[in-house]
Amino acid sequence: MNRTEITYRFERLRAVGSGILETAFTTFLLLIAVQWFDFGATAKATIAAAGALGFMLGPVVVSRVAELGWTTGRTASRLALGAAGCFALLAVVENQWLFIGGIIVATTLGTAAIPLVTQIYQENYPSRKRGKYFSRTAMIRIVSAATFGLLAGWILTNSDDGQKLASYPWWLMLVFASAFAWASFCFSKLPAKTLTSTKGTHPFRSLRFFKEDKLFRHILICWMLFGIGNLMLFPLRVEYLANANDYADVYQLGFDPTPARIALILVFIPNAVKLVFSPLWGNLFDKMNFFVLRVILNFFFAVSLVLFFHSTSMTGLCIAAGLFGVANAGGEVAWSLWVTKFAPAKHVADYMSVHLFFNGIRNFISPFLGFWLIGLMPASNLSLFSAGLIVASSLALLSDYPSGEKARRGAALTDEISD
Repeated sequence: MNRTEITYRFERLRAVGSGILETAFTTFLLLIAVQWFDFGATAKATIAAAGALGFMLGPVVVSRVAELGWTTGRTASRLALGAAGCFALLAVVENQWLFIGGIIVATTLGTAAIPLVTQIYQENYPSRKRGKYFSRTAMIRIVSAATFGLLAGWILTNSDDGQKLASYPWWLMLVFASAFAWASFCFSKLPAKTLTSTKGTHPFRSLRFFKEDKLFRHILICWMLFGIGNLMLFPLRVEYLANANDYADVYQLGFDPTPARIALILVFIPNAVKLVFSPLWGNLFDKMNFFVLRVILNFFFAVSLVLFFHSTSMTGLCIAAGLFGVANAGGEVAWSLWVTKFAPAKHVADYMSVHLFFNGIRNFISPFLGFWLIGLMPASNLSLFSAGLIVASSLALLSDYPSGEKARRGAALTDEISD
């Protein structure tokens, strides 16, 4: 069995746990914050932005791993095991401040492993099939997320009180801990190499690529803008549904938003649609110009956000959730693999860490910006502002289309030589 087959095998196994963890960070942790701990806007935004620290530490992690001579798989395994310990602690101790702190540490450790995993994909998956392998693995994660989200939502709804969480869901924390532990095992089995050290001694030395690579810089700036437009409304979807009564003077939902229905709209439907569209976007990623692909995805994101926050019926919200699933299916492939189209093969982890660094900045800013703006304007108006920001930054991205094609062909040639 060669390195591609081994990687594909254990990534498919890891995808089962990854799907469960996806429901934690997109829905259930915020639902617990809203309905059990009754946190204010700042605390909820902190939870939504928890992964930002891990993103921003990406360059430090990559630099440190290179200095220590650890393999990427071994390091990712240790980070996932640390995150599992955090959730295990949250399962046995019920405290609101420990809840916030544990989530911050767990998500920091989990997201810090992402550039290491991208480097593994670069080394073990052939360039012409990278999107295909990733999307096939994503299909397993999607089924896992949709199934667990629906099941967990049903269990929470059928507790003592269908409207609010009747008791602290410690069992969810235990499930999330087990999912991270499983990821740690799978990471340890991946064929992995040590990283090529970037010149310099500064822990953030990977950021030099932002300065030196003009095209890379242009993409990151555009991504920053349309990312903020999307991310500042992402946690507000939970707020829009779970705290509907607090905004009754602005809008009134035409149905009872139980945990099961919230899970259906925010977890099951988007993931069911992602399951259908992931293979398509994976193939398009391998064959299509990245800039065009990214703009098409942004269009779907913008439309889904506007429709979601202008809908008060179950039907409208389900359609918006479906469109979000279409966008998210391709957005996940593009977000995870795009640096492999532009970065030199030996510096994929460095480029990805820089991408994560700026992603961390917008992940931190966006939820606070969203929760602050929702106090100044209706969600429907905020969605129009976000959609406008996404469209404008998408047009700016297309302005460098010729340079992107030239860089992509150059990176592909380098990749073939390294294969």
